[in-house]
Amino acid sequence: MTTTLVTTIARRGGRDHVFARLVRHPLGAPSILFLALVAVVAVAAPWLVPMDPTATDVQNVFGPPGDGHPLGTDSAGRDVLSRLIIGTTYSLAGGLVVAIVAAVIGVTGGLIAGYFSGWTDTAASWLTSLTMSLPGMVVLLAARAAFGPSMWLTMALFGAIISPTYYRVVYNSVRAVRNELFIDAARTSGLTTPAIIGRHVLTAVRAPIILLTSGIIAGGIGMMAALDFLGLGSPDTPTWGQMLSEGFYQLTRAPQLVLWPALALGLTMIALVLLGTALRDELEGSHGSAKGARTAWHAERAPEKAIAHDDGQGDPILEIADLAVAYPGDEGWKTVVHDANLTVRRGEVHGLIGESGSGKSQTAFAVLGLLATGGRVVHGSIRFDGQDVASLSPRDMNRLRGSRIAYVPQEPMSNLDPAFTVGDQFTDPLRIVHGMSKAEAKKKALDLLATVGIPDPERTFRAYPHQLSGGMAQRVLIAAAVATEPDLLIADEPTTALDVTVQAEVLDLLRDLREAIGMSVLIVTHSFGVVADVCDHVSVMQHGAIVETGPCRSVFADPRHEYTQRLFASVPRGEPRGSLREGTAS
Repeated sequence: MTTTLVTTIARRGGRDHVFARLVRHPLGAPSILFLALVAVVAVAAPWLVPMDPTATDVQNVFGPPGDGHPLGTDSAGRDVLSRLIIGTTYSLAGGLVVAIVAAVIGVTGGLIAGYFSGWTDTAASWLTSLTMSLPGMVVLLAARAAFGPSMWLTMALFGAIISPTYYRVVYNSVRAVRNELFIDAARTSGLTTPAIIGRHVLTAVRAPIILLTSGIIAGGIGMMAALDFLGLGSPDTPTWGQMLSEGFYQLTRAPQLVLWPALALGLTMIALVLLGTALRDELEGSHGSAKGARTAWHAERAPEKAIAHDDGQGDPILEIADLAVAYPGDEGWKTVVHDANLTVRRGEVHGLIGESGSGKSQTAFAVLGLLATGGRVVHGSIRFDGQDVASLSPRDMNRLRGSRIAYVPQEPMSNLDPAFTVGDQFTDPLRIVHGMSKAEAKKKALDLLATVGIPDPERTFRAYPHQLSGGMAQRVLIAAAVATEPDLLIADEPTTALDVTVQAEVLDLLRDLREAIGMSVLIVTHSFGVVADVCDHVSVMQHGAIVETGPCRSVFADPRHEYTQRLFASVPRGEPRGSLREGTAS
């Protein structure tokens, strides 16, 4: 009932907050409830204790439970329950001090060093390395000897010692986002550097900070208990560690004295770790996927039969029938491709066109067996040369991708590893998958680089990706894709990131390679200009379904589906539909 109430409050306003998902998580709900109880006890401890936790009674040493002492008394006649409740306050406070100090030092240092780089990066990295090299326990012992047994000073010092944990995570996260376009937009809008760091950068890296905090608090509580257990804490402050120390010392006489602080310490640390695990699952979306995957998939709508133009006969190389692709989520399966039907014939160029989010790329990834985590082909079939590839094992599918099915991505620069040269990335598949020698792989790579129109293949072979232009990088990826002379090439918007002149060159290249190798090509695009330039057939996709398909000339001359007509109507002026129709491939 409590879980239901908390979920209702968290979801108020129609938004599915992280907290609401966290409460529904099998690890999140119990850990939140337990930690909430611990927090209430810690805050209200002065009013909850039945008696003074420091009051001794030598006439009631090792007293059994009862007679006003629900958990009995210890070796000095002090009430165990009262000391356990007060110990909750101090133990939890110690863990919070560690987390706060570590976060202030580590997060601030990581933000500044990661954003500014230069000498601040060097200085912060040097200080972080120095801090990590210090023996933590020795430093804490030295501080106790110098300043006395102060719990707050010891915990603050421990927080400073483990602050590099925050620093490393935040630094790497900031380095990954500092050159993003939204940061540049904030700079150009006139925001000050502190405002950009505090509002945009910190917001972008807050997830790993949140994930770390529960573990840091647990570590702080554990370290405080360890110091108190060794007798290095403040003797005037009742904590779980002190109670454990006394319990072990009196283990043979009163073993129950170990039970209560051990349970409190163990369950609190376990709850913090489980809360961190649940947070990670919800922030990364892994729990929602697992939950949805346990439910049966069902079609969200009735299938819509595509409008098919008369396209004659031909030998199909790829046949997609009634394909449905879905991803598991919090409320079950979310279908992104609905009953798609598509046929690519041997030697033809087939265009798959639609607006962003229509399911074009998901259909292509389903053919490649490269759906994102959790994605599945939940209905229908994908037959390549008569073989159902949806039922192949990952090993067999990988072998098929490496030889008969090739792929050209839409972002050439992001699909080349900046740590390796073009030659290394080009020849590794030829050597590993196809068993070529190093010399044979290099010769084939140079020949293909020349074939795709690269003026100096040898120089490009030795170059790193950052030394190439976008058009050059796309040519490299096309050359690598056709190296094995595949039967089917899937090109996912291969001209999107290129300027107009380079787009034309890449399309000409694909047309020439198709004719030279005799392969089929499936081009995913949102441009009717690309379809008109190189495609023989076209399929129009809307909301995850194929709504119209047929030869380009027929579809361009007589678009029958309302969505296809709207796509043609949206073609910018200066490029009327008639000119597109006249330019379509025969």
